[in-house]
Amino acid sequence: MSDDQRMYVPSHPLPPARTGVLTAFDPGTRVLEAGFQVAPPFRPLPVEIVLEKDVAVQLRDGVTIYVDVFRPAGAEKVPVIVAWSPYGKGQGTSLSVMGVFGLVGLDNGIVSGLAKFEAPDPAYWCAQGYAICNPDIRGVVDSDGDSVLWDRQDGRDCYDVIEWLAEQEWCSGKVGMSGTSYLAVSQWFTAAEQPPHLAAINPWEGVSDVYRDLVMRGGMPDTGFARQLQDGSFFGKNHKEDIISEVERYPQMTDLWENKIPNFDQITVPAYIVASYSNTLHTAGTFRAWRRIASKNKWLRVHNTQEWPDYYDEANVEDLRRFFDHYLKDDDNGWENTPSVRYSLLDLAGGDRIGIAADSFPPADVTPRKYYLNGRSRALTTTAPTDEIAVSYGVDTNPNAVSFTTRFEEETVLVGYPKAHLWVEAQGSDDMDLFVLVQKLDANGTPLQAFTVPNHSPMIHDLTDHGATILRYKGSDGRLRVSARHLDERLSTAEVPAHTFDRVEKLSTGQIVDIEIDLLPIGLEFHHGEQLRFIISSRNLLGTLMPGIHEYVGANTGTHVIHTGGAHASYLQLPLQD
Repeated sequence: MSDDQRMYVPSHPLPPARTGVLTAFDPGTRVLEAGFQVAPPFRPLPVEIVLEKDVAVQLRDGVTIYVDVFRPAGAEKVPVIVAWSPYGKGQGTSLSVMGVFGLVGLDNGIVSGLAKFEAPDPAYWCAQGYAICNPDIRGVVDSDGDSVLWDRQDGRDCYDVIEWLAEQEWCSGKVGMSGTSYLAVSQWFTAAEQPPHLAAINPWEGVSDVYRDLVMRGGMPDTGFARQLQDGSFFGKNHKEDIISEVERYPQMTDLWENKIPNFDQITVPAYIVASYSNTLHTAGTFRAWRRIASKNKWLRVHNTQEWPDYYDEANVEDLRRFFDHYLKDDDNGWENTPSVRYSLLDLAGGDRIGIAADSFPPADVTPRKYYLNGRSRALTTTAPTDEIAVSYGVDTNPNAVSFTTRFEEETVLVGYPKAHLWVEAQGSDDMDLFVLVQKLDANGTPLQAFTVPNHSPMIHDLTDHGATILRYKGSDGRLRVSARHLDERLSTAEVPAHTFDRVEKLSTGQIVDIEIDLLPIGLEFHHGEQLRFIISSRNLLGTLMPGIHEYVGANTGTHVIHTGGAHASYLQLPLQD
């Protein structure tokens, strides 16, 4: 069982950079007057707010955690929105959170400083007749117990908090959830537990499979961000889960990792899901959850920036309020007529289109089309070459990659799920770590990229020339360790392959195998003369997803051979809009 496989290390107290004005343990109720400002950079409160600080909540196994509740002053019963994460509930004014806003180019004055990191702001929501609950989850800051990282335990614990909230005298009995990243992931797990008073969720970009999205994407132990998450969060007084040691001990799919995948078919609550094409941590998981949850009332919006600017954008907050007003306040506001899908198309040269309505993702007018790799011309063609040509590169040489291009002679739109079907061979090794990338080029062959955040400073250029992928979009990428190529017939579709990761199938000398690699969902527009480049490499083409974390280096030796044409017709499948 997963509980037997879990490993723990001691937690540590919250460091000064993660400490905010409201961090200190200070139980009690106080009133924050309209105009109150928690610290100089932050937005003053537009209304009077009651803060119930460090309220003890006992979970079903006897563990006590502490929550802060912000609610409008007055006797009217209100619904409540929960922000579930390990990021201390008092960190909104910390140097760490302020630094993140500065990094992406957001003014700290757009929030009140009372919000948890990546969470709804009480200043706005209380003014709209909602309460906000900010918990310190199990094992975090002053809460008891040992913390876990993205786990069904989160769902059980949050279930208990939701049901406790629904019984409070100020609560209308309806509870929602909102937030980005960890706060999005916790919503999958909580909704799967089906707490009776959970009325709606709003996952705003987040992984939905810890193994496939966070620690072993493509079967490679790329744990740089997991280490940052483990070491840079979950501060407390007891122990926290040691996911790095768990990856080393359990590199294949086990009960431990299955326990970190929510039961999608048990998620039936109304859901407003927000995704992007550009977050190499969240994108695959958000779209996966969108596809697999059982909710009959679900909406998807695919934006064109980065989660934090998008989450706090005034128009987007108002859009979310309409959703919550409908499901948490029973407001007959027409929300149900909102298109099921609103997607964006990236131009990468300033001409993005957003809010395009559709009934599904991909839209119904999209057809998957195979573009075959031609090893002789290095072109991508819609007919398979008859000649079998192999191309290769030494993994330690320059270049340690091969690429193929196609030029579009008319306006072309790609929207949906790309995948690569490749015939490959290893020389001088029994395995291959392969990285692939779909890249847009202008008519002159220059790669096109776009920042996803308002900050376009020299520092952001430096950070994103290689790495910090969530801040700058360079195309749709994928990866696979070839010994992990076994497909999961239950989860795979014709557009999105999925692997079991439950076995290791090494290569023998001269063995040619076919593999399928899922690339991140895409929404790209090509104008006349612009080109698409498909790259296959032994190196991490994009670098790390966040600044300052350890970069994974492919476990490669020898020579990689990519077979094309004839009996080994490798291809890139692209979702073309008719």
